Amino acid sequence: MSTPPFQPAAFPYARPRRLRTAPWVRRLVAETTLTASDLIWPVVVHDGEDDKVAVQSMPGVFRLSRKEAVNAALEARDLGIPMIALFPNIAHTPKDNIGSGATDPDGLIPEVIRAMKDAAPEVGIMTDVALDCYTDHGQDGVMEGDKIANDATIERLEEQAFIHAHAGADAVAPSDMMDGRIQAIRNALEANGYQDTMIISYAAKFASGFYGPYRDAVGSATALKGDKKTYQMDFANTEEALREVAMDISEGADAVIVKPGMPYLDIVQRVTSTFQVPTFAYQVSGEYAMMQAAIANGWLDKDRVILESLHAFKRAGAAGIISYFAPTAARMLND
Repeated sequence: MSTPPFQPAAFPYARPRRLRTAPWVRRLVAETTLTASDLIWPVVVHDGEDDKVAVQSMPGVFRLSRKEAVNAALEARDLGIPMIALFPNIAHTPKDNIGSGATDPDGLIPEVIRAMKDAAPEVGIMTDVALDCYTDHGQDGVMEGDKIANDATIERLEEQAFIHAHAGADAVAPSDMMDGRIQAIRNALEANGYQDTMIISYAAKFASGFYGPYRDAVGSATALKGDKKTYQMDFANTEEALREVAMDISEGADAVIVKPGMPYLDIVQRVTSTFQVPTFAYQVSGEYAMMQAAIANGWLDKDRVILESLHAFKRAGAAGIISYFAPTAARMLND
């Protein structure tokens, strides 16, 4: 015999507002909670001399020197933010077709990893594994003619991931969307004694118009030739995202990322409910910039919309959120 469908009581026996009458009861029955421990702070480091360089399209975000990156790690520790995601802005290193700078063991990112882990070892460091910041064409892979060579790119990514792990990265995060790169990186890490290094895969990364300010931040906007639609996902697709995630998990990903964030909450929800693996959502630069512009114009209440937007990711099932608002949000949550 089937169970009859649940029928809630009717008014006046049911008054849902009873559970909203005071702050204490709203806290008591809240279905999701957000703390500083749910946040990952994306930090852009640069190879110049200035301590901080403002990113014009992202108010409040700066490219940081090596010294300031260490200070960011200490700030994350004090705020209770568990992880920093590192991204490079390479302006003083020659760029080429294969992104040679990405595999320099004494390059910017390995140096910053070592400095941050020395200063704040309790803060996790996740590094971006991709070539776009190091190539003269701004693409995430090796160019052969007018095409991105998948397998040749994987060889470069394996080496880049190994160098980051050797420098002390806790997690490598391949964001390139090449086919098969998770398995190749996992094999390379295992073979070289880095079996404890996590792979947090950008498993469902869409070819999005919301990345523009980030490309300003890392300096790849002017270099980019063409688009990335042959390897990043079509924003019209959902089932394809599930296939991509399934492949990355089967190849050895410990956790996955959905990017962008708020326009793709349906993807976040489906990934978390289907696979039940730690899933992070990336509140990307375009989302951040739009909100900051509206806040600056007085159209939105800063504190309310920041926390509301971050709660949306938790409500969709995300284990954590990569957000440029991380330090601001952590201060509010801690207060």
